[in-house]
Amino acid sequence: MRIHFIAIGGAAMHNLALALHQQGHSVSGSDDEIFEPSYSRLQRAGLLPQKTGWFAEAIQCDIDAIILGMHARSDNPELLAAQKLGIPVYSYPDFMYWQSKNKKRVVIGGSHGKTTITSMIMHVLRQQHKSFDYLVGSQIEGFDTMVQLNERHGVVVIEGDEYLASPIQPVPKFHLYHPHIAVLSGIAWDHINVFPTWDSYYQAFVEFVNKIESGGILIWYDGDAHLQKLVADCMRSDLRFESYGLPAHRITNCVTHIPVANGQEVALQFFGAHNLINMEAARRVCRELGVGDVDFYASISQFKGAARRLETLYKDDKRFVFRDFAHSPSKLKATIEAVVQQFADRRVVCVMELHTFSSLNKHFLPQYAGCMDAASEAVVYYNPQTLAHKKLDAISAEDIKSGFANTAIRVINDPEELRCYFEQLRQDEHSALLMSSGNWGGLDLATILC
Repeated sequence: MRIHFIAIGGAAMHNLALALHQQGHSVSGSDDEIFEPSYSRLQRAGLLPQKTGWFAEAIQCDIDAIILGMHARSDNPELLAAQKLGIPVYSYPDFMYWQSKNKKRVVIGGSHGKTTITSMIMHVLRQQHKSFDYLVGSQIEGFDTMVQLNERHGVVVIEGDEYLASPIQPVPKFHLYHPHIAVLSGIAWDHINVFPTWDSYYQAFVEFVNKIESGGILIWYDGDAHLQKLVADCMRSDLRFESYGLPAHRITNCVTHIPVANGQEVALQFFGAHNLINMEAARRVCRELGVGDVDFYASISQFKGAARRLETLYKDDKRFVFRDFAHSPSKLKATIEAVVQQFADRRVVCVMELHTFSSLNKHFLPQYAGCMDAASEAVVYYNPQTLAHKKLDAISAEDIKSGFANTAIRVINDPEELRCYFEQLRQDEHSALLMSSGNWGGLDLATILC
C-alpha cells in the first residue's frame, strides 16, 4: 500500500509510520513541526519530509490511505485534497482497528497507569516468547518502535487513550478498538479542553465498556470509587467482570518483594503501590493470554519500567534522581507517595511542570489540592510562553498555591531560575522527583542534575 501521514511527527504517528515502512509499505508524510526523537528516527528511516508544512499537491490519486493526526486541523490543505479525491482517511486508532479486526484485541484504558500496564504485558509476553502486535505510548527497552503490526500475529495489545482520535473523528481513541480483553485502571478527570465537565469525561468510560466485544472481559481496579460506580452502571450479562487490587508485598532496603508460590519471593526492579497495582492488572491480562503466574513473576522481576515512568536519571550513594511523566493530579499524588514510601529515610524534593491544557487552566488547579503535601520540598514550574501558545489565561503564583492548597510550594516561571534551582539541588543529599509531560523550558536535565 501507499500510505500518507498528515502530521507524521507525533509520538504514535511516527511510530506507526516506521512500523508500516518496516512491513514494506510505501510511506510518506508531512508536518509543520517535528521534534526529537521523531525527527531523527524518521530521518534514519528515510521518511523525514523534505520540507515542513502542508502541500496539497503531495496528495495524488495513487495514495491508498491517509492517516490523519490530531495535530492537523480540519481545514488542512492535504486533508481537503484527499477528501476531494475520495482517498480513505483514517485516524491512527481507526487504522489500528482496521488492521487488527481479526485479532484478539487487548485494550488498556484508564486515567493513569495505561503505559505502565501495557509495557508490563508486552515485556512478559516477549519474555515468554509469545507473538503479538502492540501500540504503546512510550519507548520500552527491547522494542524498536512503539507500534508493531504483523498479519501473522493473533493478538494485539493497545494502550487505549481517551483523548480524541482526529480533527474529523472527534471521539475518544479507545472507543475505536472494540476490545476482547479490557482494563480500566481508574478514572480521574483530565483533558478538560475536550471534556469540559466531569460527567462528559465519565461518560467516555461508560461508552468504552459498552464497546467491549460480547463474551469479553473487563479487568478493573476495585480501589477506585468511580470505577465501582461504573461497573454497577455498565453491568452486562455477556461480559465477565474481574476486579484487582494491591498485592501483598514488603519493602526491604529500598527493594520491593512479592510473595509467590511455595513461600518464595521475587524482588522487583520497580516500586510504588500504584506500580504494584499496575502489575496486578498486567498479571490478570497475561493469564487471559495463557501465561501462568509462575512464568509471569519470573518475567516481571526483570521489568525495569517504561521510559519516564519513575525512570532513574541518576543515582549514587547520596542522591537519587527520578524522572516521571506524571502531570495529572492522581498521577502526581501516587508518584510522590511512591518515592516517599520507598525512601522513607531521605529528604524527597518534588518538582513538577504545569504543561497540559488542564494543568494550566486556573479553574482546574483546585483538582491538585494536597497532591504534593507528602514532599519534603515542593516546586511547581510553568512557562508563560506555554500559556500564550495554548491561548490560556495567565496564572499567578497565588493561583497555584491556592489550587494546590499548599502555601509552602515554591513557584518558578523562568527557565533560568529553574536551571539555577536544579544546579543547587545537585549539591544536596536527597531523592529528587521530576514530573512533567513537557520539556522544562528546554533544559537538559541530565547535564544539569547528573
